[in-house]
Amino acid sequence: MAESNAFKQLEEKDMVSTRTLLHEAIPLTGTILSGTYADANIKDPPHGMFQSVYDYSYLSSSANHIFDITVGVSADSSLYSSVTSQQAKKKNIYNQMAQVLVGYDATGSILHFDQDGDLTGGSKYEDVFIIPFSRLLVKDEIKKGTFSMTLGVDQTFTTAGYSTSIEITDASGSDQYYVNSPVGEYGILYGSGSAMAVDKSSVGLLYYQAGIAVLTKDVFSGSLSADQVEMDSSPTLINDLLTGSTNQAIADALRNRIQNIQFNNTTELNSTIYFCRANHNEFNYSTNPTYVDGSKIRVKVNSTDEPVSYITSIGLYNDNGELMATAKLSEPLKKSPSTEFTLRCRLDY
Repeated sequence: MAESNAFKQLEEKDMVSTRTLLHEAIPLTGTILSGTYADANIKDPPHGMFQSVYDYSYLSSSANHIFDITVGVSADSSLYSSVTSQQAKKKNIYNQMAQVLVGYDATGSILHFDQDGDLTGGSKYEDVFIIPFSRLLVKDEIKKGTFSMTLGVDQTFTTAGYSTSIEITDASGSDQYYVNSPVGEYGILYGSGSAMAVDKSSVGLLYYQAGIAVLTKDVFSGSLSADQVEMDSSPTLINDLLTGSTNQAIADALRNRIQNIQFNNTTELNSTIYFCRANHNEFNYSTNPTYVDGSKIRVKVNSTDEPVSYITSIGLYNDNGELMATAKLSEPLKKSPSTEFTLRCRLDY
């Protein structure tokens, strides 16, 4: 704030920082994933390591990338020695995602995806589907407790829709999440439905800030054995698909079984609020040349009248007197020695 070429110094008490979380509902229907665009929205890069899904034909300039699908198989998996298609790629994908999302142990070895999240032992996810969501959808993070995926788990593969499905959610994500990941917070994904052998059993992990879902292949087991679930129209059983098919073929099969995905994203809006105080004896004059006529103040009729000015904007300056930001008022604010104002300026970033 400036008056007669002078500045009023903002003190610590005149500034406060706030954080606001904005949320947006993101629905992804199965018709987008397989059906509506006859797979013209599905892109298979030549390297064959993953498949990309768009919300429209990916050749269109208006298409938006929404997520990828890939597969990781650990070298410690019971299936690994049987993998005949892209064995090295599947292992490398598992190791890459595990080192980024889970990290390393004290010996420098890559930790594996842990079923209960405590990283102290217990069961591991060695064969996983990995779904990294686009930053366009996730923004700063997936809101905890809002993730839901409906997955068709009929034994027989179909393109006409599945009669048996399970619901995958981060049911306890809002208050029971883990912070021992290099990429931030994550929660356990649980499966529920009549096809689950144990209702609400752990079927994967959801990394909130990274926007990545990791699903075990055993998500298709339950009342059916995982070995009995056909994953494509060949048909190919799931274990045979993981060992003998490419990542893109596996992505096709999984994508066809996804009936719905929805979650709320989060945008973190950080703000600094400046309280610009104009006391009764401040900012009552203007340096505008039109404020005076000769040696007389235009807004004064009599010499005994109070000086009057009109506040129209606020300037925020750095320590070198350089203008950094300007705030405009919706209408001029009349200022005189008998009035005081506190103007609230919010800077979002």
